[in-house]
Amino acid sequence: MNITKSIAAIALSSLLFVSCKKNTPETETAKAETETTAPKVKKEIAAENLQTANFAIEGMTCAMGCAKTIQEELTVLDGVQTATVDFDTKIATVTFDKTAQTPESLTKVVQATGDGKTYTVSSTKS
Repeated sequence: MNITKSIAAIALSSLLFVSCKKNTPETETAKAETETTAPKVKKEIAAENLQTANFAIEGMTCAMGCAKTIQEELTVLDGVQTATVDFDTKIATVTFDKTAQTPESLTKVVQATGDGKTYTVSSTKS
């Protein structure tokens, strides 16, 4: 029994040792560049160009995976000031620059998130 445990421990240790990834100079350089890159600053949107759209999203199965991913995809778009996706009500609310985005372009982004077939948008209200 002790021999079996010893062999298993050695095998596990060997596997961990072999599978560890070495940091090469290229990896260190890429990591340093990533850490020093400044976050993208969004430009101000004129008040007369602000528009808010609400739409229902079907196909979400979880708050942390689905809703958060959709919210992040919407938030990074040019012209989007804020985006919130509520998993419980299945409603997305997006405040955006109407000269840069349209409700239709926002719904296309939501539908393209994931595999392009999972999420469907309905009841778009501006």
